Amino acid sequence: MKITVIGAGNVGATTAQRLVDKQLANEIVLVDVLDGIPQGKALDIYESTPVEKTDVKVVGTNTYDATAASDIIVITAGIARKPGMSRDDLMNTNSGIVKSCTEASVAQSPNAILIVVSNPLDVMSYVALKVSKFERHRVIGMAGVLDTARFRSFIAMELNVSVEDVSAFVLGGHGDSMVPLPRYSTVAGIPITELLDKAALERLVKRTRDGGIEIVNFLKTGSAYYAPSSSAVAMVESIVKDKKRILPCAAYLQGEYGLQDTFAGVPVKLGRKGIEEIMQIKLNPDEQAALNKSAEDVKQSIGKLKL
Repeated sequence: MKITVIGAGNVGATTAQRLVDKQLANEIVLVDVLDGIPQGKALDIYESTPVEKTDVKVVGTNTYDATAASDIIVITAGIARKPGMSRDDLMNTNSGIVKSCTEASVAQSPNAILIVVSNPLDVMSYVALKVSKFERHRVIGMAGVLDTARFRSFIAMELNVSVEDVSAFVLGGHGDSMVPLPRYSTVAGIPITELLDKAALERLVKRTRDGGIEIVNFLKTGSAYYAPSSSAVAMVESIVKDKKRILPCAAYLQGEYGLQDTFAGVPVKLGRKGIEEIMQIKLNPDEQAALNKSAEDVKQSIGKLKL
């Protein structure tokens, strides 16, 4: 198994480190346009393998030759979100970056599965799909796993319980219109609607929607990377090990949930072929309306793209 991570910034380098620590590939290739950065970080990661006893080859490069025949490509390249910057502000710059990364990487690895982490996530996933011309099951956006992890964390903090016992779902676009679903969220099987009042639920839902910018505002000069990298690696692991986990991911919808020609976060079965099934859960009218609005926001942004 060979995995390429494009972008050697905080998200990309941390993703590479976690992939090595979990030994999810025989070889990890870290790519970045900045000379010396991927080489230095790759070497540093590789030098940790004797200590961690993880026998994984790690390569850093500024070109795509070394990425040839990758099984999975994780795209993290792009500028980071800054305070006061909306996800849409990122779109024009990052769409060009993701387009060029996709073209270069799929030319070397035409049979790979693409996992997109770059923001704005849903739109960048669409860029990767259209540029790669891959089947939709091979282009997946990392959004729901991260948003759900944040929702689970906030629920655990609110109730002072272990995060291990908290399950949650967040659907829709990765942004201000995402759709956390309290009705499908539980603590040890108990619906959180029975454990928290309406005001607390609304507060946690809002905090989940603002989860990314909350960290940006703390950091001032960067954005989240520990939880995003963990979320991407969880998806990689389900694919590599053919675990067939049901995870909320950004998928290209063609009629599912009544949505067409757009990416949105929905529960999917992730296995060796990528998305093996899009799970369609029953939504009440309010939930469906919120998902429709979220998907429409993504479609409007897609409509502004110049591919």
